[in-house]
Order: sequence, then C-alpha cells, then structure tokens
Amino acid sequence: MVAPFRPGLRVSSGLTIPDAELSWRFSRSSGPGGQGVNTADSRVELSWDVTNSSALSAAQRDRLLDRLASRLVGGVVTIAASEHRAQLRNRDAARERLAALVAAALRPAAPPRRATKPTRGSKERRLTAKHRRTDVKQLRQRPRDV
Repeated sequence: MVAPFRPGLRVSSGLTIPDAELSWRFSRSSGPGGQGVNTADSRVELSWDVTNSSALSAAQRDRLLDRLASRLVGGVVTIAASEHRAQLRNRDAARERLAALVAAALRPAAPPRRATKPTRGSKERRLTAKHRRTDVKQLRQRPRDV
C-alpha cells in the first residue's frame, strides 16, 4: 500500500511542520503480533525539535516551550506509538498525536473563571435537602422512651 503524499504535518491552517524536521525511529513493539512479532519493527517514535524549528514564529516557539516543558527533552518532543500491529498505522497515529499535542499547546488560554456567589434558591435547596436527610436518619434510629 502506497502512503499518500504529504508535504508536511499540518497542525492548523497557519502551521505546517515540514517533513525534514521530523525524525523517525522504529523498534520492536511489545504485545501481540503473530508470526512477525520478533522481526517486525512496528513501534514508532516521532521526534520534533521545537527549539530549532523553522516553521514556528518566535511567539509560537515561546508558547510551545512554556506549555510543553514537561514533555521536552533538550527542546525535542517525542511521541511513541505502538498500539497497532502495522508500522504504517503507528506512523499515522504518531503524526496525528503530535499534531493534536502541538495544536492544543498553541491554542490560547481560556479566559479566567469569574467567581460567583450561590443564588438564594440554591442555598435554600441545599438546606432543605440537609433537613430531609436529617429526618431520614432520625427515623432510622431506635425509638427512645422519654
């Protein structure tokens, strides 16, 4: 099966990572595999050097380095894929995961949550539920002689 031609890894409408910046490593995958389990290098590791990428603007690079700091090793992000038995499917899975990771890291931060007070009705419903629960628990107790 011939893989479709891809000029690069499209992350968003404004960002495409060139194939020349992506490096691949292949190794034997753990798990089921049939006859070719000991010979097929189906596990895929996809690496991309964020610090030296020509596809990123300075602002994008800073945002990625800040948000992916825990995943970066020497400025390089690595994605491993071994869930499929075929190397080609693992390659596609790694490409999709890297694109999703970079797109999520480049997305602007959500606006901060504004603190609000509980409404009067919600306070009353909470207290009513507490009283109901108290009554139920009191009915479960043994009757007392007064």
